Amino acid sequence: MKTDKLILGVLGGVAAGALMGILFAPEKGSKTRRKIARKGNDSVDVFKDKLDSLIDNVSKKYDSIWQSEKDLIAEGKAKLNSIKKEIKSQEL
Repeated sequence: MKTDKLILGVLGGVAAGALMGILFAPEKGSKTRRKIARKGNDSVDVFKDKLDSLIDNVSKKYDSIWQSEKDLIAEGKAKLNSIKKEIKSQEL
């Protein structure tokens, strides 16, 4: 939920900044377009960095959960084997 708001905020900020730049531009149109393109590229780079960070965090959490699952299964198997041995020793 927070990521969605962040993305919308970034995109809204980029759009508002571009609009304000066009409206209050004291320079020629070609210079203004270059500035807007540069700012857009900078914003895209920031967005890509944020997205890469988000993907890394999700990947790390996924790996952590996967490892926890493996550990839990191994612990369960060890307990099962321990109980089996205990039952066999009681039978003798």
